[in-house]
Amino acid sequence: MYGTYAWREIPMTDSAPPLDGLLVIALEHAIAAPLCTRQLAELGARVIKIERREQGDFARHYDSRVNDLSSHFVWTNRSKESLTLDLKQDGAANVLSRLLADADVLVQNLAPNAAARMGLSFTDLHETHPRLIVCNITGYGDSGPYASKKAYDLLVQAEAGFLSVTGTADQPVKSGISIADIAAGMQAHTAILAALLQRQRSGLGSCIDISMLEAMVEWMGFPLYYAYEGGTAPTRSGADHASIYPYGVFRSGDDKLLMLGIQNQREWMSFCRDVLEVEGLTSDQRFASNSARSESREQLQALIQQQFDKWSAVEIVERLDAAQIANANANDMAAVWDHPQLRALKRFIEVDSPAGPVTALQPPGHNNSYDPAISAVPGLGQHTESILTGLGYSAEQISQLKSAGVV
Repeated sequence: MYGTYAWREIPMTDSAPPLDGLLVIALEHAIAAPLCTRQLAELGARVIKIERREQGDFARHYDSRVNDLSSHFVWTNRSKESLTLDLKQDGAANVLSRLLADADVLVQNLAPNAAARMGLSFTDLHETHPRLIVCNITGYGDSGPYASKKAYDLLVQAEAGFLSVTGTADQPVKSGISIADIAAGMQAHTAILAALLQRQRSGLGSCIDISMLEAMVEWMGFPLYYAYEGGTAPTRSGADHASIYPYGVFRSGDDKLLMLGIQNQREWMSFCRDVLEVEGLTSDQRFASNSARSESREQLQALIQQQFDKWSAVEIVERLDAAQIANANANDMAAVWDHPQLRALKRFIEVDSPAGPVTALQPPGHNNSYDPAISAVPGLGQHTESILTGLGYSAEQISQLKSAGVV
């Protein structure tokens, strides 16, 4: 289906990825923690993902869009090993203890206080495993009035005020992606890398607590400060920028969506003169400054659209590029899969999966000194026997663990 892609054969280099030799144990599900640990894996860490027997990570069952595999799971779980383990069974504690004996990082986003109840808090583990870094990802934190509340991505978007600034004047709109989960996963990834550097200095592990709410509110910095000390918050403005105009979406005469952005007065003058070619527009006081243009955006939007109706998308882009006005195509997912810039940069690769090879994107941030450690999307429990063997369990012991419902 995607035969036109310029596939990148990842070359082998003599330099190992920076986290090579580190072991990460992941008690994870959904998106936040899996996204964090996938990035650690592709920096070279060995990531062992502990999953429930039979069902596994419930994100495996969100949909079946990738050759009958879940789009969410394929995205966030390649490059890991899958170990099935029923943490409620008596025999699981010994398996987990052996894993943690050699682990550098434990990442968990279980239900509130679940890890602590199993003796997996930093306080419980630090004396026995002083170099272990423990990263807890929660919805709202481990204390306070919201600590025990269930926290799903859309709920945290709402609590963080994201819906108040996203959508139209009449209708709030959620993000089309799991932005609160992603925010937490990215912050956790950064915090773990910092903790590893800190351990090089101190020789000791540390405890990281990250909540989806805190991570999402950090990403809300602009609207928070815009409403500083009771000030008026940004209004919902659809696909347009809330305070800069014209900076948003327009339709071409051949019915295609384009985005353009005017950032300063010089660009505004060039846009009027070289793109719109509307006489007298530069002297119209309704549009004399960004603030004026933003206040008069309905009139300006109509005027711009009237001109754009005359031209095709290709013609509009040619005019915008010639005038050095920033612009972009409002692509759908099919267009992103076939994006000429992504193909030119050779960002597409193939990875294996239980359903065969699937198309994937390289992790962003290419470093010329090493290659990312990208490997397959694991099947549920695919590595259980090999992991247990590596921990010193005999074939008979592994068989007994299976019969007892431990693994």
